Amino acid sequence: MNNYNRTALICGVSGQDGSYLAQLLLHKGYSVWGTSRNAQGSTFSNLGTLGILDQVKMLSMMPEDFRSVFNAIKRSEPNEIYFLAGQSSVGLSFEQPAETIQSGVIGILNMLEACRMFDKEIRFYHAGSSEGFGDTKGQPANEQTPFNPRSPYAVAKASAFWLVNNYRESYGLFACTGLLFNHESPLRPTRFVTQKIVQSAKRISKGSNEKLVLGRIDISRDWGWAPEYVEAMWLMLQQEHPEDYVIATGQTYTLEHFVMLAFSAVDLDWRDHVIQAAEFMRPTDLLISSANPSKAREKLGWQASMNMPQVIENMLNAS
Repeated sequence: MNNYNRTALICGVSGQDGSYLAQLLLHKGYSVWGTSRNAQGSTFSNLGTLGILDQVKMLSMMPEDFRSVFNAIKRSEPNEIYFLAGQSSVGLSFEQPAETIQSGVIGILNMLEACRMFDKEIRFYHAGSSEGFGDTKGQPANEQTPFNPRSPYAVAKASAFWLVNNYRESYGLFACTGLLFNHESPLRPTRFVTQKIVQSAKRISKGSNEKLVLGRIDISRDWGWAPEYVEAMWLMLQQEHPEDYVIATGQTYTLEHFVMLAFSAVDLDWRDHVIQAAEFMRPTDLLISSANPSKAREKLGWQASMNMPQVIENMLNAS
């Protein structure tokens, strides 16, 4: 099918990934619809930053309300649905566990059930998370690695993964999950530690006397560049058969290394400006999160071109 005849519905279009995905699909000639809980009252600042706000058709949709979900799909008539909605902060999920579970699990269930009820084939993408794997003790996680969720957010993502798997096998839906490892950009909110670090380093380099307060900095993560990751989401829905994929750079760094590089890029020694505080320590925190994205490279032809140092550079250079 020609891309110019395709329509995509992006649930959670206002977030980092939703905005970059909308930009990508518009560039490919799609008609793009986006949902928000209150489309009339939302500013969609990320879409405005990317200069595409007037090109996305907006709908209000509550993922936990089946009628709302069904009506959104009926109105937009999509060929592809990308479900990126829901509470997306691991730390915040400990403070809002019920909201995190409801938006992540009930929302996915409603979407899958609605897709099953339509006559036309709708290809469905679910934004999964590396958090579902838990701490793999330094062993790179792939698509066969068992889940061991360590936070309400991870529990929600793991549960949604199995719902997608079940609907794919039981009803033949073209439904898949992208098991995405950490991916960053200037569109990240400051509640995410990467943006918090980058923005603090920029302010301190310009004369601010503040201290950057962090929790554990000995944790290790695989950090990639978000605009590249949305390309992988699209590729998953272009395959002949639906499958799940780990999306990552395959390179793991400590948070201390991230902090060091961010501050050294603005000619500062991070040790003079960073302190640790117990208030930012999570009840459970993964020590090491590492990935094996070889399946995506082999089957999708996708490979990350930017790793953590380049991500930091791009975030620092953003206005």
